[in-house]
Amino acid sequence: MRIAVITPVAGRHSHLLLQQDGLAAGTRVPDHYVLVTMDDPRAAPLVASRTPAAETVPVPVQDGCLPLAAARNAGARHALEAGADLLVFLDVDCVPGKNTIARYAGNAVDGALLCGTVAYLPPPPPEGYRLAALPRLAKPHEGRPDPAEGQILRGGDHRLFWSLSFALTAVTWHRTGGFCEEYMGYGGEDTDFARQAADLGVELRWLGGAPVHHQYHHVSRPPVEHLDDILRNGAVFKRRWGKWPMEGWLRDFAEMGLVQYDSRTDMWHKGPPIDS
Repeated sequence: MRIAVITPVAGRHSHLLLQQDGLAAGTRVPDHYVLVTMDDPRAAPLVASRTPAAETVPVPVQDGCLPLAAARNAGARHALEAGADLLVFLDVDCVPGKNTIARYAGNAVDGALLCGTVAYLPPPPPEGYRLAALPRLAKPHEGRPDPAEGQILRGGDHRLFWSLSFALTAVTWHRTGGFCEEYMGYGGEDTDFARQAADLGVELRWLGGAPVHHQYHHVSRPPVEHLDDILRNGAVFKRRWGKWPMEGWLRDFAEMGLVQYDSRTDMWHKGPPIDS
């Protein structure tokens, strides 16, 4: 089985280097390490002389929005053309555990999405993270299942899928059709992908022993800097699936007076209340 790890990149180069170190230290090193650079020409030279060797696929940023859906699709196309049988998607912040890639490979099966656990790390010490210390720094996210080492939880809730770390076979990727590229910028594209997979009968499986450690970066709660993206992408999801995603964020924005809900049209809008 030929394995490809696909990572979209737009900055966070120290995170990228530690991810590469994590892959190199694994019991199963990927056959292809595909970096999809989103207007980030500095990423490829940084990793060029390191292991595993990186293959770069450039994807342009459009209207200032990171094309995450298009980037993942471009990385998958490159990997499949190179002969990959298994696609493992990792966000640039995610450092795989020693056995993560091997666990994904050992449990790959057509017709399933495999999701390992994600642990959010605290801010790094002044000297930076040490790869060997990562498992001791954080527990898996409490909002997702946490199967034991060697355990597989089948029949998972697709609403809990996230694209930080997941794997699927080439056959399953073709079955899903990939990510919908109407989504631009933050939010919605992974929820859409999971909904599409569910409708096609692709099972979600939570995989024990396949952790990734998510390196710290500042986030806003709610993510007000992504408000426009959330409204735009939420409307795309609503048109495609008949309901709004990210409703928790939308309600938070409403409490802040940043958005309003129009019950007549079942639409969220930026700005003051809509007259009745």
